[in-house]
Amino acid sequence: MSTQELFEWAYSPPDYFEGPFEVVRDDYTMTISPGKVEAWIASNTFAENPAIRGEMHAFLNDRFLGVQLMGFRPYELSDSRRTCVHSGGRKDVFIELKGAAVVAAGVAVDIRMTNADGVVYDSKAERIAVKTRLAEFVQLHRSSSPALTAMLTSFGNAIRDPQNELVHLYEVRDALSVELGGKSNAIATLGLTSAVWSKLGQLSNDEPLRQGRHRGKSGGSLRDATHAELQEAREIARSMLSLYVNHLAGKT
Repeated sequence: MSTQELFEWAYSPPDYFEGPFEVVRDDYTMTISPGKVEAWIASNTFAENPAIRGEMHAFLNDRFLGVQLMGFRPYELSDSRRTCVHSGGRKDVFIELKGAAVVAAGVAVDIRMTNADGVVYDSKAERIAVKTRLAEFVQLHRSSSPALTAMLTSFGNAIRDPQNELVHLYEVRDALSVELGGKSNAIATLGLTSAVWSKLGQLSNDEPLRQGRHRGKSGGSLRDATHAELQEAREIARSMLSLYVNHLAGKT
């Protein structure tokens, strides 16, 4: 075996992808397992293009951003640790791995129905397939779409800044309006309804909610958004983002 470079990442929650998978690219092979990622690349290839390390990290992070749309869960991804594995088995470790903090997260409830002919419906398998497809689209288009990058940032901020969650979710709608030439064009392009579009505005702007945008207009009589209200706003913003990602994929 020729000398190889092994790059390793840790991430949490360890079930973020709900199952292992492998990505094979021209210069490296990346394996994603629960809580860890490994990528192998020939040492001479890495020597010729050391920037590939950052490219792999960006590729991996884009996959997390795509899955985050489906799960509305924060994630932590460490920096990579590099190990040079020589043909004789000797290993040279170059940096110390930074551990990823554990993040508490809920557990999805799945349905799996079967009959005598086999599996009829498997909600987990279906969800993983949707996550994988969306993550692939995000990874393919984020770097070339400033609007998508901005919306993904806003969606992530909504997860990490719950006191201003509706402010950040509304930014997704606002960015779409700017990118697609206004409300009417955005609705037509993505196949949304005016009711759905307006509902996010109502929750973010009109209701006297502490997590909303216009807190000063309520005269001080604010309340916390209910779980149902937050969940509805999240689903609308998620659907807008997902539709936009699929719109970008359809243009290629």
